[in-house]
Amino acid sequence: MVSTGASAAVTSTPACGATWLRGARGSINHLSMTVNAYAATEPGGRLEPFSFELGDLGPHQVDIDIAFCGICHSDLSMLENHWQMTQYPFVPGHEVTGTIRAIGDHVSHLTIGQTVGLGWYSSSCMTCEQCMTGSHNLCASVEGTVVGRFGGFADKVRCSAEWAIALPEGVDAAKAGPLFCGGITVFGPIDGFGVKPTDRVGVVGIGGLGHMALQFLNKWGCEVTAFSSNPAKSEEARRLGAHHIVNSRDPEAIGAVAGSLDFILVTANVSLDWGAYIAALKPNGRLHFVGAVPEPVSASVFQLLPGQKQISASPLGSPATTARMLDFCARHDIAPVTESFGLSDVNDALEHLHAGNARYRIVLDASK
Repeated sequence: MVSTGASAAVTSTPACGATWLRGARGSINHLSMTVNAYAATEPGGRLEPFSFELGDLGPHQVDIDIAFCGICHSDLSMLENHWQMTQYPFVPGHEVTGTIRAIGDHVSHLTIGQTVGLGWYSSSCMTCEQCMTGSHNLCASVEGTVVGRFGGFADKVRCSAEWAIALPEGVDAAKAGPLFCGGITVFGPIDGFGVKPTDRVGVVGIGGLGHMALQFLNKWGCEVTAFSSNPAKSEEARRLGAHHIVNSRDPEAIGAVAGSLDFILVTANVSLDWGAYIAALKPNGRLHFVGAVPEPVSASVFQLLPGQKQISASPLGSPATTARMLDFCARHDIAPVTESFGLSDVNDALEHLHAGNARYRIVLDASK
């Protein structure tokens, strides 16, 4: 057992379970709380039961009783230390849904027992220009839920209150976890880069991110083209909202849609012939990346100049954008396609994801 604060820094709090105090506002705060989790002690290691102590709850923080937590490919990358920033023992999990169990003295917009979600980010400075203008996700000191601290493969998790986003009525907590990572990743640029209902939009890669992008764009009013290398996904892609299907590795098929798309959202994490996709754009079109393509993206400036085309990328969205996404999901009955595993079966779930068998997102049930 180790002792940790919100950012996994060692404290002197004794391992004594939970000691409760009731503050002047009636909010419940605690001095010490044991968290039961699953952690790996080495890169690629098996997750084993692990417990640690949380120190004092800060005035701007909340604690969440976890009901469900999604599994993302980023959890696998962090587990295997692909990005060279993982600290061990490592507790994955950044697609949390659950209920507020404790709130800090300065938190006024959330209540104990309220159902909320927590994604990739768990804290931001709240004083920089980005935070003060609503772009908390671009804060230079933004904290990752599984970076330098313990994540959501656990029974409880702590975060700054601005990143605990209330679930509106109509959003199922058992399926909503992936919305706080993959969902907001694809919704953010649709909302933030001026995609219009009259636009023709392409989605490259119909997987964990892409299958949600199809739903958002269809309900946004767009004409949607799915680019996929897997013919077996064609029928499901149409059910999810695609109007057209194009083979993402067939130059002739991509060439047939040249000059027809206003926006192309790349959710794939593999290198493709980006010149062909740039050619598929209309003038003023945008090729936008949210997938972590590992190699540099090669593009000719002379392909961009005549049509004033653009290439861009974005991380996850701000708390306000996330709340707007959840409201959009509730209004249009949008949800990720998920498979369920018990938290105690987390290693089987990770292997299922690693083998490429997830359709399309995996959610862990903390009660099992």
